Amino acid sequence: MTHTTSNPKIHEGRNVKRFREMLSIKQDALAFELGEDWNQQKISLLEQKEKIDSDILEQVAAILKIPAEAIRNFDEQQAVNIIANTFQDIAFENSFNHGTINFHPIEKIILLHEEKIALYERMLKEKEEMMGRLEKLLHR
Repeated sequence: MTHTTSNPKIHEGRNVKRFREMLSIKQDALAFELGEDWNQQKISLLEQKEKIDSDILEQVAAILKIPAEAIRNFDEQQAVNIIANTFQDIAFENSFNHGTINFHPIEKIILLHEEKIALYERMLKEKEEMMGRLEKLLHR
């Protein structure tokens, strides 16, 4: 008798839903971005499919701004196992003093300031994209 390892099938629709929810995108918004043939109910049905047509998956991935491979290959159980194993292996290593770490406060302040500017620029870009979408909606 041969023993085969069973790879749990990856449910692409469920993965689309997970990524969509992590990005706080509603089904209606995703449907709007996909075009006139789409609506909230159709997105709901799409998220129930185990396998999604490659073209549609590529479009959804582009809208979510993630690689299509992330949707195709995300396995929740595997991710949980990795996190659990990582936690068990190194969770407490950082709780011990392995030497003194010196931070230069001015450099830290400069770094935080640069991060703040980058965040502000991303927020402005997202606002402009959102305004563009709203203008599209109004001109339909």
